[in-house]
Formats: sequence, C-alpha cells, structure tokens
Amino acid sequence: MIDDSTTQCLLFPDIFHKPLALQFDQRQGSSDGGALLLKAADHRYGLIACMADCLRDERQASKVDHSLQELLAQRVFSIACGYPDANDAARLASDPIHKLLLDRDPGTGRDLASQPTLSRFENAIAAKELYRLGEALAASVIQRHAERLRGRVRRVTLDLDPTDDPTHGAQQLSFFNRHYDTWCYLPVMGFVSFDDEAEQYLCAAVLRPGNVTAAAGAVGFCAD
Repeated sequence: MIDDSTTQCLLFPDIFHKPLALQFDQRQGSSDGGALLLKAADHRYGLIACMADCLRDERQASKVDHSLQELLAQRVFSIACGYPDANDAARLASDPIHKLLLDRDPGTGRDLASQPTLSRFENAIAAKELYRLGEALAASVIQRHAERLRGRVRRVTLDLDPTDDPTHGAQQLSFFNRHYDTWCYLPVMGFVSFDDEAEQYLCAAVLRPGNVTAAAGAVGFCAD
C-alpha cells in the first residue's frame, strides 16, 4: 500500500511478517557510490594530477571557476562511471558523489562544470599537450610495474591493436569502415606485457579516423 507520494510500504509474507517502509524523499542521492574506489586508486597513483601538469592554462585567472585538474578529473571520473557524453554534466553537476570525487562538499559544495565549459576544455588541448599526456600515461604504467616487479624483467612486449569505436551523428573523423560495417573511429591501442605474464596493460591510445587501413601500420607520433 502507499501512504503518501514519497513513502511506500511493502509486505513480504513469505520472508517476514513486519512491513518494510521505503522512502523516496531524499533530495541528495547518487547511484555512483562505487566511484569512491576510483578516487582511492587515483589518490594512490596520482595519475590525474600528473596528466594535468601536462596541460597549459591560458585562461584569464579572474574568469576561472574550475581548474584544469578539476575539469580533467570530472571527465575522467564521469567516463569511468559510464557517462561518456559531456551533455551528462547537466545532471551530474550537482551529484553528491561526483562532487566528492573532486574534493567538494557533497551537500554544500559548488556544482561541477557545465557541458559548454567541458567542451571548451576538450577543444582547447593542442597536439603537443596530447603528446605529453600520452607520455605521462605510458610513464605511469611503466613506473607502476617496475615497482611491482622490482626491476626484474627480462622481456617487455608491446602489442598494438586497432579497435572500432562506433559513432552516432556527424562527428569529426567519423568514417564508414567496410570491415566493421559501421561508421566509427578506429583508435590504435598500445598494450605492454612482461616476461611470460598473460596479463596485458594499456599504456597508449591514439585516436584515428574510421577509414584508416592496416597499411598505416604503427606510425610514430612526435611533438613539433
């Protein structure tokens, strides 16, 4: 039975005889509590701060509400939680868990960046900064496993594989790929493994147009 618009009482006679009251009047709630584990992992490895150091902030300081590290962290955590579209920021900006991930008070802390702010941030990153971000990611992976294996590695294997990333709409660099029979990007992913270990670890990713062919091979990328 329903008592009011926010409280519902349910009966489970086959389990127990007392009614169970459910209330839906909590104003500040989140379904992404598991993201706190991501926060703990980043606190241990410091990857977001390391990658943020690769970026140049040319904005006017008096007009800045969100640091580059906060914007980067917001995108990383939202994507990891299953929100790849920057438009999701409209409903995540006041989410208490996502605010907590950026060290803001879940209740009274100011909201996160909006979709236009995130889009400007993403489009402002230049090729040199992307290259430095790639270097930071690879260096972090190598350092982590050097500590894990204590430097006792006889063989390091690099594996480069393209993977299709289907697109929807008219995104730049989206082309039809006959092999995958879809409009897509075709990023190349770099994985590293050590000695005879079966596990591979992602250490690099380069976005490529959807119509790139195998003839492109493993092309080296360098900063100008």
